[in-house]
Amino acid sequence: MQSASPSAAPWRRDAKLVALVGGAHSISHFSQLLLAPLFPWLKDAFGVGFAELGFLLTIFFVVSCVIQTLSGFWVDRFGPRPVLIAGLALIGVAAVGYAASTSYAMLAAFSVVAGIGNGVFHPVDYSLINRKVAKEHLGHAYSVHGITGSLGWALAPAVLVPITVAFSWRVALASAAVLVFAVLAVLVAFRRHLELEPLPPAPKVAEGGLAVEGRLDFLRIPAVWMCFGFFFFYAGALSVIQSFAPAAAGRLHAVPAELAAMCLTVYMVCSAGGMVAGGFMASNHERSERIVGFGFGVAAIVALALGYVAMPSIMVPVLFGVMGFVTGTAGPSRDIIVKRAAPDNATGRVYGVVYSGLDIGQAVIPLLIGHLMDLQQYASVFLALAVLQGVLIVNAFSVRRVRRTVALPAPA
Repeated sequence: MQSASPSAAPWRRDAKLVALVGGAHSISHFSQLLLAPLFPWLKDAFGVGFAELGFLLTIFFVVSCVIQTLSGFWVDRFGPRPVLIAGLALIGVAAVGYAASTSYAMLAAFSVVAGIGNGVFHPVDYSLINRKVAKEHLGHAYSVHGITGSLGWALAPAVLVPITVAFSWRVALASAAVLVFAVLAVLVAFRRHLELEPLPPAPKVAEGGLAVEGRLDFLRIPAVWMCFGFFFFYAGALSVIQSFAPAAAGRLHAVPAELAAMCLTVYMVCSAGGMVAGGFMASNHERSERIVGFGFGVAAIVALALGYVAMPSIMVPVLFGVMGFVTGTAGPSRDIIVKRAAPDNATGRVYGVVYSGLDIGQAVIPLLIGHLMDLQQYASVFLALAVLQGVLIVNAFSVRRVRRTVALPAPA
């Protein structure tokens, strides 16, 4: 019998790891939309307004932001496997708690639990991918990681709303809990693939003579804060597209409501396709910044066209698709940029801090763009989106300029 090629085993090993990490990542995004699709039913069930229900999401993301930063330290100290399993278990508990809630206060309490669970994923996922996946497969691994997150967002309303219509919102949330615990069971069964070997001790003095003896010394790396800023503005741009851009485009171009509603779906589907292409494009790590610049540059041009160029309504979802595809191609290269800014033995800590920018951006930027919507400044919404995308281009090249490779000591 012919033996397998030398590359076959690494491919299989990497594919198993990426499948496990991707499945967990989809649950992270799924958990972010456990409540939002059910707001019309929860409003009547608990006698509260949309502002109170929206505050549940604020609780979720604020808690997730704090935990995301802390969990990076836990990952570096205890390894990613126990942190990931604990996070999934907490999301499952939160889903059960939501289903059993009899008051708004209970929903708020379990939003805290869900936020804690959601906060662990990025430090865990990227520590595993960066440490265990072969360098030549990293672009594809980041691509799959991004796609599974998008699928998690898409899955939540597709699962929860039909079950709610057929049975009740409680049954829908209980079903979500079953799904979460099923994924958790798979990860426990294949937990050996989620183990990391300890890193060898690192030198105490880095390149250029910078002493890096403490657990917080990675915070002195300028590229870490550049990456934090990148994800802050990236989350802001994404929140504009998810929450406001379809409605703004509908008002500007007389798009029928059902066609405007399709814009976000078209964007997400095309973004997933772009991530597949971006995985191949990211094989050459040296062109990561150029790929990000091209993707967000085209996206900014499309955003300005949507805001200021007259067009037939049928062109609006098409342009959303173009914008989704080009931003999707930038996703894997974006993750390469962060990896190159992170010292090997501080991956969890760096990703915890960097990705907390996502939660902060999702909490802050919508407040500003919502004000533009209230003022009926719909074209300005797309101008703001283009500005955010332009900032991302500058930020990506700034990371390259200030990047320093610093080796930090492994935590005791």
